[in-house]
Amino acid sequence: MAKKSTARKSAKKAAAKKQPAKKATAAKKPVDATRHWRDRLSKRKSSILDHIESIAVKRDSWRDRNAGFYADDLAFMQFLIPEGSRILDLGCGTGALLAELKPSFGVGVDFSANMVDVARTNYPEHEFPELQFRVGDVEQLSAIRGELDGPFDFILLPDTLGFLDDCQATLDQLHDLCDEETRIVISYYSHLWEPVLRVGEAVGMKMPQPEVNFLGPADIANILDLSDFDVIKTEWRQLIPARLLGLGTAINRYIGTLPLIRKLSLRHFIVARSKRKAQRKNLSTTVLVPCRNERGNIESAVTRLPRFCADIEVLYVEGNSSDGTFEECERVRDHYAKPENGAWDIKVFKQPGKGKGDAVRKGFDEARGDVLMILDADLTMPPEELPKFYEAIATGKGEFINGSRLVYPMEKGAMRFLNYWANRTFAMIFSFLLNQRFTDTLCGTKVLTKADYEKIKAGRSYFGDFDPFGDFDLIFGAAKQNLKIVEIPMRYADRTYGEPQISRFRDGWLLLKMVVFAWRKLKAF
Repeated sequence: MAKKSTARKSAKKAAAKKQPAKKATAAKKPVDATRHWRDRLSKRKSSILDHIESIAVKRDSWRDRNAGFYADDLAFMQFLIPEGSRILDLGCGTGALLAELKPSFGVGVDFSANMVDVARTNYPEHEFPELQFRVGDVEQLSAIRGELDGPFDFILLPDTLGFLDDCQATLDQLHDLCDEETRIVISYYSHLWEPVLRVGEAVGMKMPQPEVNFLGPADIANILDLSDFDVIKTEWRQLIPARLLGLGTAINRYIGTLPLIRKLSLRHFIVARSKRKAQRKNLSTTVLVPCRNERGNIESAVTRLPRFCADIEVLYVEGNSSDGTFEECERVRDHYAKPENGAWDIKVFKQPGKGKGDAVRKGFDEARGDVLMILDADLTMPPEELPKFYEAIATGKGEFINGSRLVYPMEKGAMRFLNYWANRTFAMIFSFLLNQRFTDTLCGTKVLTKADYEKIKAGRSYFGDFDPFGDFDLIFGAAKQNLKIVEIPMRYADRTYGEPQISRFRDGWLLLKMVVFAWRKLKAF
């Protein structure tokens, strides 16, 4: 018995000795995993990491010292990224930007363990369960891939490209964390400001920074293209990166966003999407025909419409006409619903209010198709052109497809002289305001998915009910939602029935007011 008792005691002692060893091993696992990728850092990045580790505890005090700069930076990020998004922040620092964007789920990654420690202290898990922070090298995401719950709505690289050894290889990794709707948001600073920033560091106004990559917007766009990303928009902000007696804010809003001048700004932003995630889909389609006093064109809208996909719904929304248009819509619906006449799925509605914008909103709310198309009832945009629009959206080449009447020569008499030059002028203005080339903002043919329309509708409160035309509600909304906008040129024909329903001077005045409105909402905020 004594021998057995002694054996048990020896076993317990041995187990007791082993237990601390197991705990020590478990505690070292994260360190070992970190060391695995740290051992692979280049000499340059090791030096950068040492620098960032040394300033981590002071990072937030530098943010407080330059609060105006960071507030303006955040304001534009909040313009791009709606609250409640799923966000991956690569190069998150102390986590302030990620937290302030109020994601439904946010993951911050930084290769500085000290920075991540500060982030976890500032945003503890019990108070911010939606936020997670990870130590990892953005250039070696495979080491922590299992800890990233993608895909994400937005992937941020806030100044991160400056610290990378290989920007292209890093971006190439991100496709695995994307779906077709994910947006990459890259922010960086202009090296035109390098002398000013160096002086700021020397006098203690700016946080010290190691040597970083020299990258302008064109360089970043080129690297994105090489990595199979499609640039959606580029913007420049903060001509004066401080709030000097309130003048900095005013200058940034009203002068810093002007053409040419804006490219002198400190900050630039690029939004992109993955080309690899765009795949062809078989989508149902609703062709919406807003119509008022267009009785002679109603039947042709169906008989000339190609069967470009397996499931097409035709939806007339009639605007209280005086020529029997509503009755003609009902006749066409009943006649072409018969199998011998094509078995078209046609629905007819009366719009509740006035104006084309009201008719479009009514039609899109009633539509059942995956894709929503507007076909103006005057048929000056030929229905035969619609297959091009469907192909562009079904193959992922674009997410908001805008028709253009001003590329190809148009039929004689199709557009009056003043209208033509007004359209040209406003197209140039709105191209600047939207950071997207438009040749014809007033072409009635616009195509997008029902899902993207619902996003625009959900965000409509930002712009309000401002658009009697219906065109700008969709264009501004598409720009705000970071949709890939594509234009398709088409042959503009003269109308064969009825009269134009646009007043050159009344509607021209409305367009001028629209320019001011767009400036306030898209630039001066």
